[in-house]
Amino acid sequence: MTQDIKPVHVIGAGMAGSEAAWQLAQAGVPVLLHEMRPLVKTDAHQSDGFAELVCSNSFRSDDYEQNAVGLLHEEMRRLGSLVMEAANVAKVPAGGALAVDREAFSAYVTEKLNAHPLVTVERGEVAGLPPADWDNVIVATGPLTSAALGEAIAALTGAEELAFFDAIAPIVYRETIDMSVCWFQSRYDKVGPGGTGKDYINCPMTREEYDAFVQALLDGEKGDFKEWEKSTPYFEGCLPIEVMAERGLETLRWGPMKPVGLTNPHNPEVKPYAVVQLRQDNALGTLYNMVGFQTKLKHGEQTRVFRSIPGLGQAEFARLGGLHRNTFLNSPKLLDGVMRLKSEPRLRFAGQVTGVEGYVESAAMGLLAGRFAAAERQDRAPSVPPRTTALGALLAHITGDANAETFQPMNVNFGLFPPVEPGLDENGKRPRGKAKGPARKRAHTSRALADLAGWIAQKAEAAE
Repeated sequence: MTQDIKPVHVIGAGMAGSEAAWQLAQAGVPVLLHEMRPLVKTDAHQSDGFAELVCSNSFRSDDYEQNAVGLLHEEMRRLGSLVMEAANVAKVPAGGALAVDREAFSAYVTEKLNAHPLVTVERGEVAGLPPADWDNVIVATGPLTSAALGEAIAALTGAEELAFFDAIAPIVYRETIDMSVCWFQSRYDKVGPGGTGKDYINCPMTREEYDAFVQALLDGEKGDFKEWEKSTPYFEGCLPIEVMAERGLETLRWGPMKPVGLTNPHNPEVKPYAVVQLRQDNALGTLYNMVGFQTKLKHGEQTRVFRSIPGLGQAEFARLGGLHRNTFLNSPKLLDGVMRLKSEPRLRFAGQVTGVEGYVESAAMGLLAGRFAAAERQDRAPSVPPRTTALGALLAHITGDANAETFQPMNVNFGLFPPVEPGLDENGKRPRGKAKGPARKRAHTSRALADLAGWIAQKAEAAE
């Protein structure tokens, strides 16, 4: 039966494309996975592996009871996600977050896809729109869509292409960090997947050191922008460190450098005024990335400014920070409810190019795109996940809920979910108002997982 099914083409083997290809193959649908690297390189990638992580190595919180992205993790696990399977294999300590050894993660995804009998990998650029005989295509080219394909998509949609800059944080060699100044601790000693509660390296700052550091960021020489880049906005969830500093002296202390939940064992009586955190970046623990330190500073300036941080005076950098252009569609205007281009439904889009932000969100849209495409190839109607799930809420946001005129990339968050009704109290009565705080989050997540289970059961019955 499988040999009679025409393959689906997936363009791009990043997070979304890899997940889409896996979901298709697992559903019994042949896949042609197109990846242009290493024949055509990008400004951000360093390897030709699938699902390469080019920015942080963190998938953020893994708490599925209290956090929307943690809920998304759990939903994807229950749907057989390759990305979440790889993350579990390659995880490294990161407090309450799920972080991975980026090389091990990419290698696992690459090996699994290369070994799957229904996946055929074709290396080379798809330069322009896919040929007309490709009747079922998933475009998962991410934020670094090649110029030829990007121009073809822009011409086809007739919409002004939107763009922002995505920044990369520096990575430091662990052995060059002065642990007589720094210490290991997660905020509030929180233990996460694979962690111990001592998963971050913390560099303390006094007020004087902090003020001087902020001034150095402001004074540091930044990289030049090309003419076409100058009007491109930043994504608020991934601002360069110097842009945050420009917003006010205290901005960083309320962001990546907040000193809460930490006690310096070298000087426990004195609370740090600010703290720089570094998170383990590989399984060996030899590399640590600077959390929240995306930057457009020139490389020489990065070395000078970041070595002024206590404990990093002799730091050696495995990778310095950088900034790359990120493009995405005006999805609420251009895509239908199952992520097909309204003007040409044979083309389906997935991942960051649809306007979701974050590794997990990108992979999640790849997971759905793969399932939708598989259903169509098998002459079944695609089944959309309930609006009350993280998957359904994110999908609904990019395919219609968001305002097309003000559309910007979005991480999954509880604000995208339908409101939850408060539960009954001990007297069997429903209290007035809405559930708040932790109770509201638990209500969202418990409802989501229950509705997801119902959706999975319905799909299983329909397939019988």
